[in-house]
Amino acid sequence: MPARTPHRSRPRPAQVCVVVIGYDDAGHVTDAVRSALAQGPAVREVIAVDDCSADGSAGLLERLALDEPRLKVVRREVNSGGCGSPRNDGIDAATAPYLMFLDSDDVLPPGAVDALLDAAGGRGTEVAGGLCVRRELPSGREVPWQPELYARAALVTDPSRRPRLVHDTLCVNKLYRTDFLREHGIRFPEGHFPYEDFVFTARVLAARPRIALVPDTVYVWHVRRDAGRLSISLDRSGVDNWRARITAHAQAYDVLLAAGEKRLARASRARFLDHGLRMYARELGLRGARYRQEWWDLTRAYLATFDAGDFALAPAPGRVVAQVVLASEKPCDLPRLREIAARPARLRPPYARAADGTPVWSADLPRVTLEHLLVRPVRLLPVAVDAELRPRVRGTRLRLRLHELYGRMADAAPASVDAEFVSRQDGTTGLALTARFRPDDTDPADGSWTADARVDLPALGPGTWDLRLCLRFHDGTVRETTAHASGGPGLLRRTVVPSVRHGVLLVQPYATHAGSLALRTAPGLRGTLAALGRRARRLSR
Repeated sequence: MPARTPHRSRPRPAQVCVVVIGYDDAGHVTDAVRSALAQGPAVREVIAVDDCSADGSAGLLERLALDEPRLKVVRREVNSGGCGSPRNDGIDAATAPYLMFLDSDDVLPPGAVDALLDAAGGRGTEVAGGLCVRRELPSGREVPWQPELYARAALVTDPSRRPRLVHDTLCVNKLYRTDFLREHGIRFPEGHFPYEDFVFTARVLAARPRIALVPDTVYVWHVRRDAGRLSISLDRSGVDNWRARITAHAQAYDVLLAAGEKRLARASRARFLDHGLRMYARELGLRGARYRQEWWDLTRAYLATFDAGDFALAPAPGRVVAQVVLASEKPCDLPRLREIAARPARLRPPYARAADGTPVWSADLPRVTLEHLLVRPVRLLPVAVDAELRPRVRGTRLRLRLHELYGRMADAAPASVDAEFVSRQDGTTGLALTARFRPDDTDPADGSWTADARVDLPALGPGTWDLRLCLRFHDGTVRETTAHASGGPGLLRRTVVPSVRHGVLLVQPYATHAGSLALRTAPGLRGTLAALGRRARRLSR
């Protein structure tokens, strides 16, 4: 269901303070402030906290305040090194009954404050939360954050009854009663403390507030991957980022546990396994040997503090990644870890068994058992499909190979596959095709199935396209998944194909960070020559 844009309700008295924090972000901070002021009369004040910027941000804010009496500028004399201290300054300075937070490079969509205020006031809650969307720039592609939590309006009278609340660690898509935060001493960690939201959110939940949830989009999180200074969530290239994430998560867990919220504490650990651990495991192949070993050591030490109950709540892929890390002192099987950490998860060969027939990760790590694969529904299994795309001037062939998985595929009987190339920018389908599976007679002992289809690549047009599959089985099962980019560098080379619309189309198959097959296409002779020129320069070096 698409995200709902807030509608403006009847005017309300000025009851909300929006705390905007920024550091050296002169290019965006005024847009953020204006989006807060544009929320209308419900906003009593916007407190802009400048964290000792050196790029003129504070001056821009003060000039804006000359014409806007609701805007108050707080200038910190020393940079705090993080987001927590400026937000705490905002909490201290707020005079309105409610407050919310806004980062300098993001915006509030129209009607966000009214939607949250109506929910909090109408339900009499201490907290109200709504949907946040991540907007990729410059493409404008939007991805909702935790949409399941905000699918419909709801009242949560006790956070422990909705453990999924710990999955939304953001503080910016929520409205808080100011006196609730002050009464319970709820603040952010001070100074340089990445992922400060984790701890703040845990402190909020530990205080057991009543929470109103709304399906309205109340926050737009701008994702700028080409920015000169990446945000904390995007700058994962150094192992210190992972160390900081573990530290913040451990503190959040301790906060919940100390408050007697065992259920929420366990849910937070399940979230760590399913989200953070899988995300970073997918990227290990991009890092150097030193990073990998430090990451591995940090992760093993932290996972050693988990108990069986913590692991039991997590979805299977995160548990398997954790078990592999715990079973080996050295980084191992990184390509397979990347695949099982993908979304959806894929478990690629080999498919080993212990002496008693129990499925195991590998002959080298028999302690990592996979017996759950024998009983889980096929629609939830980490099925593995290899995809080979062979672009040719006279036609392109897509070959898909479905691997057997401990006899489960044969039991379900593969029938056919629907394949779609989906635009990464807007989610539209550029090309759809269907092919039937047949037993792969090239290696009968492997027990795999193959499907072949011709692909009309020129019909895609320019863009970036992800291959998505819907596997259909004779027993009625349907499994949606992605495909592993197979075939090696020789099958992932740029190819020029003729196009009626563009003259020629440059096609570049490639493997994503998760190992999935995707395509980049560029139209016309100019795009082709530019790409070929870049390749020639690399070869000459």
